[in-house]
Amino acid sequence: MCCMNVRENLETLLDSPEFAPNIVVNRLLPAQEGIFAPFPQDLDGRIANVLRKRGINQLYTHQAEVWKLAKTGKNVVVVTPTASGKTLCYNLPCLHTLLNDESARCLYLFPTKALSQDQQSELNEISGGDEGLNLKIATYDGDTPESLRISARDSGRIIISNPDMLHAGILPNHPKWIKFFSNLKFIVVDEAHAYRGVFGSHVANVLRRLRRVAAFYGANPQFILCSATIANPAELAKAIIGQDVELVDKNGSPRGEKRIILYNPPLVDAVQGIRRSVVSESRRWMVALLKAGVKTILFAHSRIKTEVAASYVNEDLANIYTDNSRIRVEAYRGGFLPNERREIEKGLREGSIQGVVSTNALELGIDIGGLDASVVAGFPGSFNSFWQQSGRAGRRGGTSVSVFIASVSPIDQFIMSYPDWFFRKSAEEARIDPDNPYILTDHVKCACFELPFTDEEIADNAGIYGDKAQDALEYVEEAGIVRRTGGKWHWADRSYPAEGVSLRSAGADNIVIIDLTDGRNAVIGEMDRPSAKEMIFVNAVYIHRGRQYMVEDLDIENKKCHVREADVNYFTDGLVKTDIKVLTEDEKRGVGQSLDLVLGDVLVRSQVTKFKKLKFRTHENIGFGDVILPEEEMQTRCLSLLFAPESAGGKVLAEFDEQRVGEALSGAGTLIRNIAPVFLLCDPRDLGIAERVKDPHFSVPALYIYDKYPGGTGLTESLARRIEPLLRAILEAINRCPCRDGCPSCVGREGNKEAAAEFLRAMVEK
Repeated sequence: MCCMNVRENLETLLDSPEFAPNIVVNRLLPAQEGIFAPFPQDLDGRIANVLRKRGINQLYTHQAEVWKLAKTGKNVVVVTPTASGKTLCYNLPCLHTLLNDESARCLYLFPTKALSQDQQSELNEISGGDEGLNLKIATYDGDTPESLRISARDSGRIIISNPDMLHAGILPNHPKWIKFFSNLKFIVVDEAHAYRGVFGSHVANVLRRLRRVAAFYGANPQFILCSATIANPAELAKAIIGQDVELVDKNGSPRGEKRIILYNPPLVDAVQGIRRSVVSESRRWMVALLKAGVKTILFAHSRIKTEVAASYVNEDLANIYTDNSRIRVEAYRGGFLPNERREIEKGLREGSIQGVVSTNALELGIDIGGLDASVVAGFPGSFNSFWQQSGRAGRRGGTSVSVFIASVSPIDQFIMSYPDWFFRKSAEEARIDPDNPYILTDHVKCACFELPFTDEEIADNAGIYGDKAQDALEYVEEAGIVRRTGGKWHWADRSYPAEGVSLRSAGADNIVIIDLTDGRNAVIGEMDRPSAKEMIFVNAVYIHRGRQYMVEDLDIENKKCHVREADVNYFTDGLVKTDIKVLTEDEKRGVGQSLDLVLGDVLVRSQVTKFKKLKFRTHENIGFGDVILPEEEMQTRCLSLLFAPESAGGKVLAEFDEQRVGEALSGAGTLIRNIAPVFLLCDPRDLGIAERVKDPHFSVPALYIYDKYPGGTGLTESLARRIEPLLRAILEAINRCPCRDGCPSCVGREGNKEAAAEFLRAMVEK
């Protein structure tokens, strides 16, 4: 569809009485001209010729800057928006090096297999054919057939992979890769902003192991990292690779015009502050856009919401046809099988699929063709994610639109009340903790399996690990897993340690979901163990690509879940009960006269004991069911907020009865959980909150804020430094909310507002 038609259809939609009254902001980001630079004079002419044949006659300035830094041997991180030509930033120095050194090798790492497939196609266009560069490019991941793996290892000039395969498949088998590692010149880390939190901490340790193996074979590769906009790209890149980096962040690429729409669903009950559901409103937007011929992606942020929204949209479009064909919409989320993901990606590129409802799985730069609209259903956890998701529309230029639909959560309503702040606050910091003791110990075991550690290597400030590996090695030596002899630490166990370490979650126990309908016995998906306990318990409804399945059996020990097709008018949601035990108090300090902070370790026990049944469309609760599953245990980091009677907050609580203390703590906890992600690059689900009217350990009212990953990932420590601005922000949120007694947009439920406001006001004033 031409740009003019898209623009006209969008204007018609935005002016319609169906949507216009609830549009809070309609802001046009104007088109931006590109800033160009000529091909570098020292660039291999064969590369320039291939690019010219593809219509590329000059570079963007950021591409030229990366080339200049890479040529001087520097590690580089480039930070520019979506669809700004970051691929060429690393392809130019890598291809140039390969063409001028026949032995040279490069490794490209992408966070997902889908991105790896994308890059393979891009490079094949440059390298293949009679007029190409004739360099062998090979993808080496879990889907690569065994027959192609030997050829990839021996003759692949560029190996395209992901951190998971590097961790479990390549590094443990490095003797088979001698030729590759001996000649490794560049390591490309794309979508570096994806490496944050637990995943990023794991990947940083995998890259430590990679550098160690490469050094063993005499190589010292350069790194080129690419990232979407974050507040601390150089700091994050340095933490990921363990080396200094040069930052390139001045974007020279052009941009088509884009409309950013902030939409607040209409109030259904003004007294209680209840608005129309974000799922139903995002569905209305998507249906209207698709009917107008605007190709659309909807980000729904959870597996259940993704499947439910896709089902609703397909129902609404069941009898709608454009160009004599039905509008096709697919769900896309984690847990799909590889062939399903590729089928959907291909359909979007080729146009047989006009719309997709996705979790953040499509937030990264997978080529899914020219989409004209993105709909973001609720705040996705960070501003970085929002702008990434917004950028999935308009990648081909022309006019595009991104619609942010607010939920009733405090952070969404905060944005609707202060939209200027939303546009100013474009990026947060990304944090990782490579020295997390749980994660570090796992990777030290893997590294020891790959190559023995030497005493010199783990001395102070020596080697890649320095002395960080010392405690981990001593710990696993006590368990008999390694042994120290002759100044070296040797692997002494029969196990294959990488098999037991998952980069994506706290553990490696994925549950396979098997469809038993009509004797099929077919695998239709997978899920990590903690999520499985909350989502696919017995009698849960599991939705996969629009089909409903009833869970018949969840076998945690054997990692299997059996399901059977069903036709019910509801979906299910598990209710989790949490208990906390304080293990250590590592640091205690006061914040003025308001409260005391304690940082330490806690043991968190969680268990799903019941589930509720939510009716399709209306989302009303139509019943409960019991869940019988063992509890999950996790030791993690925690920030405890203590309100002693002599503190400002404690004095207020001392005047309340027990119920009112509970209301105050519950309201404050709800606000902290939802607004803390503004200050940290995390999802609200990365933080756990627990309130204690009288805490059994500290003997005063307390709020626990804990990291929902074993060992912690630095979130609570970071939050401890930001507690004062956080308290001010949550007081602003509660004062701003128009409800009378409390609602989902502020303190979570009716009745909590007055107590929470009085409690917070006392602390902030002090």
